[in-house]
Amino acid sequence: MDLLEFFTPMTILLCFAGVFVGIIFGAIPGMTATMAIAIFLPITYTLDMIDSIALLLGLYVGGISGGLVPAILLNIPGTPSSLCTTFDGYPMTQKGEGEKALKVGITASLIGGLISLLILYLFTPVLASVAIKFSSVEKFLIIVFALTVIASISKGSLIGGIFSGFLGVYISLIGTFADNYEMRLVPPGLEDDLYYGFSLLPALIGLFAITQILDEAEDGMKVSAHQKIKFQKDKEKKFSFKLFNNQKINTIRSSLIGTFIGILPGVGGSAASITAYSQAKNFSKNPKKLGSGEPEGLIASEASNNGLTGGALIPLLSMGIPGDSTTAVLVGAFLLQGIQVGPLFISSNPELWDGIIYGLLIANVFMFLLMFFSIKYFSKIIYIPKSVIYPIIIVMCVVGSYAINNGVLFDVWTLLLFGLAGYVFVKIGIQVIPFLIGFILGKDLEKYFIDSLKSSSGDLTIFFTKGPIALVIWALILGSLIYAYLDYRKNKRAEADDSITFSN
Repeated sequence: MDLLEFFTPMTILLCFAGVFVGIIFGAIPGMTATMAIAIFLPITYTLDMIDSIALLLGLYVGGISGGLVPAILLNIPGTPSSLCTTFDGYPMTQKGEGEKALKVGITASLIGGLISLLILYLFTPVLASVAIKFSSVEKFLIIVFALTVIASISKGSLIGGIFSGFLGVYISLIGTFADNYEMRLVPPGLEDDLYYGFSLLPALIGLFAITQILDEAEDGMKVSAHQKIKFQKDKEKKFSFKLFNNQKINTIRSSLIGTFIGILPGVGGSAASITAYSQAKNFSKNPKKLGSGEPEGLIASEASNNGLTGGALIPLLSMGIPGDSTTAVLVGAFLLQGIQVGPLFISSNPELWDGIIYGLLIANVFMFLLMFFSIKYFSKIIYIPKSVIYPIIIVMCVVGSYAINNGVLFDVWTLLLFGLAGYVFVKIGIQVIPFLIGFILGKDLEKYFIDSLKSSSGDLTIFFTKGPIALVIWALILGSLIYAYLDYRKNKRAEADDSITFSN
């Protein structure tokens, strides 16, 4: 497929609509790109794959980028990856440079997105050509590695992260055991409803949309009184592209950091922006100024979190492992169309691969044009009451879940069940993202484990003696667990020091 074939009116319109809606979701605090994709996923069932991808990638790019609006104007991260954007973006607003800060962030987002797209295009086929040689042993170990990486960056505790991931695996096994077609873990009376287990789409929507709405409802969805946003006309405080002349290395470095962290399954945008921001501070000529309203810090945060967009797709398309929570939801889009992501994806679906590349390119361009020239209007999104938006979202969630399998009422109950479960998880410390990725990967984890044992007549040593690739993956698994333990100890010591300082 060449570029002209991809540019159909419907595809362009859907990509534009996806970016527009994604920006709105990202700009409203508490609503994320993941939620946007989960809610609009049922619509893709009626579209062909190229149009579906154009819409979802538009939502992805727009949702990630939109988070900078409340982060800069209100000091509230619109998305988790916008956390570091508040450090310098909001101080710039306080100094009367709100419009300049927004345009700096938007331009950095565009550059980060394009650099990550280039790396996605160059490296995904290479990684897929290696992954295609994987046997069931290597595939099993890769999934174990994905779960350990998730655990290593889980907030709270190492044990909590591991528990969340494997709870997701456990829930994914509800239904029929593929080898003997026996039902397992199914309550009496639900054999027909749970023959194939819980449907992925209602579970995804419940965990992200319904959980968030319940959490907001607990606080009464109060409307905060925000200051009037003023856009300055002072020429000295206006944006200029010349500002990036002295920030080339920072922009490229931050984009690469975001892309690399995106490749690591489950790490997410928060870690990308924090890492890029800390590196910007380490290499800055004036590190003490960062945090007081410096474009340098803002560029680092926004270039890295948009660099994540292409990076997170690399493990998804080459090995079938979601790079973050949003790409985990994208798995549902492929499954709806009967397409399996993994080592054979590019060779089996060359037109779709081209569509993803072109879709990301167009989505990034639309994101820049929409936000850069209309930022005064998008900034007003933050004032829309959640009490108006959320009832509409609930209706969309219920209708989408009911329609996805041609009117299966149990899918609506699945939506509500996982929404309530996600709400309880938040309260008791079970982390939703590790749970979700465990839920998605659980059946494959079991499948490859059993296939490996079949090939070795039940000999467990096959996981250690298969070959050098397996040993390399084992090294990555151990390295991830060691890092998680050391990071956990470091955080505990920091908390102890803080408590001592506070008590004194």
